Amino acid sequence: MQAVMIAAAGTVAVSTMIIIIVVSIVAAAAISGIISFRAGVSYRKSQAEAAIGSAEKEAERIIEAAKEEAESKKKNAVVEAKDEIHKSRSELEKEIKERRNEISRQERRIQQKEENLDRKNDAIEKKDEQLQKKLKSADEKLEEAEKIKKSQLEILEKISQFTMEQAKEHLLNMLESELVHEKAMKIAQYEQQLRDSCEEKARDMISLAISKCAADQVAETAVSVVPLPNDEMKGRIIGREGRNIRTLETLTGVELIIDDTPEAITLSCFDPARREVARIALEKLIADGRIHPARIEEMVDKAKREVEHRIKQEGERAILETNVHGINHELVRLIGRLRYRTSYRQNVLSHSIEVAHLAGIMASELGVDANLARRAGLLHDIGKALSYEIEGSHVQIGVDVCKKYKESPEVIHAIEAHHGDVETKTVVAALVQAADAISAARPGARNENYENYIKRLQKLEEICTSYEGVEKSYAIQAGREVRIMVIPEQINDEKMVLVAHEIAQKIENEMDYPGQIKVHLIRESRVIEYAK
Repeated sequence: MQAVMIAAAGTVAVSTMIIIIVVSIVAAAAISGIISFRAGVSYRKSQAEAAIGSAEKEAERIIEAAKEEAESKKKNAVVEAKDEIHKSRSELEKEIKERRNEISRQERRIQQKEENLDRKNDAIEKKDEQLQKKLKSADEKLEEAEKIKKSQLEILEKISQFTMEQAKEHLLNMLESELVHEKAMKIAQYEQQLRDSCEEKARDMISLAISKCAADQVAETAVSVVPLPNDEMKGRIIGREGRNIRTLETLTGVELIIDDTPEAITLSCFDPARREVARIALEKLIADGRIHPARIEEMVDKAKREVEHRIKQEGERAILETNVHGINHELVRLIGRLRYRTSYRQNVLSHSIEVAHLAGIMASELGVDANLARRAGLLHDIGKALSYEIEGSHVQIGVDVCKKYKESPEVIHAIEAHHGDVETKTVVAALVQAADAISAARPGARNENYENYIKRLQKLEEICTSYEGVEKSYAIQAGREVRIMVIPEQINDEKMVLVAHEIAQKIENEMDYPGQIKVHLIRESRVIEYAK
């Protein structure tokens, strides 16, 4: 038991020893680790302190270098500033010296000028004194001359028994009586010479202008003849119960005369424009072959458009022929309308072109603006293109139209003065007036009776158109019949009788005419619809 206990105790002791050894090893390892850690810490600390010390030394070195550089730059800046100040001071002193020199020179010049002025003032004072002496001497001589003159006049008055005023009046009367006769003779002589030379020059100029512008004169007629391919065409133109010819006459206002003349139809109308529309429409219908009221209306519309186109072409032709440019296009159209206007059977467009040429030639001879003269001559009768539509004389209408389209005052004055309505104030106006008289006075140019006939037919149409509800009116049969188209919505069948009677009464009261005039009212209602 004891042995066991001793064995056990020995075992425990061994175990305890082992434990102590293990603990000792562990403790030794821990102590070694702690010592190693502390040694590493000390080593790193020493390295850090060495790095910090090196950095502090480097920083101190950089600061010292920066201070030295700043000090050096400061010294350099101070040196440069001193140099700049010294340089500026030198330049300023130099400039001040130059200005002082300039001021000195100016002072010397001013001093010289003052000295010159003083010398001149002295000279002027001396001259003034001399002048005063001369004036005094002259006054004394004048007084002496006046005394001598007075004494001589007294002697003359005693000898002539006239005072000075009486002698002066007597001499003036004698001189005036002698000069009046001589002056009258000279004025009469000069007037006669001027009159002779002006008349001779005017005859030469007019003869030259007429010879250079020898235009043909063709009297306009009131009828046109349309040739037919055969006499059968007359029946087709008349139509069933006369509806075709009636439609054509109603639409154009032209009378169709179908007589025994073989293969021809005569169109009668005082208005050349209407007659031209009817002629063109009839020729188109004959060429087409289809003649009925609807086709007639279509052809009449085409003919009207064609006449308008011809009017424009005629206006442009007149512009080119007279070499007048820059005219408003509306005035060009009005000039073309003169192609279908007559004045005493003379075509107004041909007359206007001739007046333009004559006025231009005479203006060139006189040294006046030939372009202005041609322009005024071409436009002088422009009012006749609207005389059928606007009340008033063609002169006033032309003036108003040219003012509307901004023509020059010289042209407007020439238009206004070409019939002597106002006094001519320019050479161009006088030339246009002379050229108009020359063109109208050519043999065969105008016929007074024809113009009266035209005016009578125009008056007849104006009376009929003046009634309310009348759309159009046409004088035909040489003024023996007037056809009036009324508006069916305004005038019914019962009122037509009253209107026809009133128009006939007004024609009787206001017009003088041979024979009788047939008043023919036409009322036609139409309904038009389109199938779509």
